Amino acid sequence: MQRKDTGGRRGRTGYDVESVLDELYATPPTDFVSRREAQAAAARTAGHAEDARRIHAARRPTRAAWAANLLLRSQPQESTRFLELGQALREAHRTLDAAGLKELSAQRRSIVSALSRQAARLARDAGQPLSDAAQREVESTLRAVLADPDAADRWAGGRLESALTPPSAFPSGTDTSAASARRRASRPAAPSAARGTRSRDELAERRRRRREELARAEEAAEAASRRLRDRHAEHTDAESSLRRTHDNQEEARQRVSDAERRLRQAQQELERAERERREAEERARTAADALAEAEREAREAARKVERLAARVT
Repeated sequence: MQRKDTGGRRGRTGYDVESVLDELYATPPTDFVSRREAQAAAARTAGHAEDARRIHAARRPTRAAWAANLLLRSQPQESTRFLELGQALREAHRTLDAAGLKELSAQRRSIVSALSRQAARLARDAGQPLSDAAQREVESTLRAVLADPDAADRWAGGRLESALTPPSAFPSGTDTSAASARRRASRPAAPSAARGTRSRDELAERRRRRREELARAEEAAEAASRRLRDRHAEHTDAESSLRRTHDNQEEARQRVSDAERRLRQAQQELERAERERREAEERARTAADALAEAEREAREAARKVERLAARVT
């Protein structure tokens, strides 16, 4: 299955941002934000600032979009045949080939059903089971891929961020009334019939524009919801980081407090030792003076004894 060239570049260091983005959109939505930030940080560290900005700008896909991306990568042969079926259906619709439409539409229904089940199984095996609403969005995306070449190109890129909506003008396939109506519309009509046709065409055009506006509004709402989920995830990560920083600060503050307390104790012990040293020095001086006085008295007593002994003799 060929992939569109999205402008990837591989530098001298072998860094390939397109491969990084492909791997990122294969990451389960619950791990998308943390993986994206890690990859952006790695790109910045490696000196790829522009690639880091591209990675950081990647939006987390909805679970249905992620499942559609996962299906594309996990079932390349089936995905290629599915894209070829869509091309054949669109060609049959353009050429008003009623028999071809009937045959291809039967394949469309069975293949869409089979592929949507495969996407649900792949998501479940990856620990990300799809809700009923998400599986319907996968089916809607697959129908859009068959009906709309732009949708086919987006899915083939493997980086859907939200589910795709098929155009309402795609033929139902089992009846040829649309083809017959287009043949009748190509014939000259009477003035009154032409006016009625123009009124119906104008009404159909207004309805088509309203459906397109609704589809754009739904896509914008989904994008806003996706951004909100990303902001919630980033806010949760920031709060966790803040709590860790606060805990580290408290631990550091406690260590400083303990160190200050030990320093005060050491200073008090030093002051007490200084006082004891001064007191010991004072006692030593007093003892030295007393010793000197005792020695003087002893010498005088000895001389007195000698004098008295001399007189006696």
